[in-house]
Amino acid sequence: MKELVEQIKAEYAAFAENADAQVEKGNKAAGARARKAALNIMKLMKDFRKASVEAAK
Repeated sequence: MKELVEQIKAEYAAFAENADAQVEKGNKAAGARARKAALNIMKLMKDFRKASVEAAK
């Protein structure tokens, strides 16, 4: 579960960096990377939820 949390943190850092580049500099490629990171975060969060529920049992 700790590894999963680290993956979420890394993906969020990539998302934040690319989203800032899109908003501040108008970098369209960074926007695509931010959207991809957002999808990966969503998947990882679902995996975290499953792992968390299993750990609580």
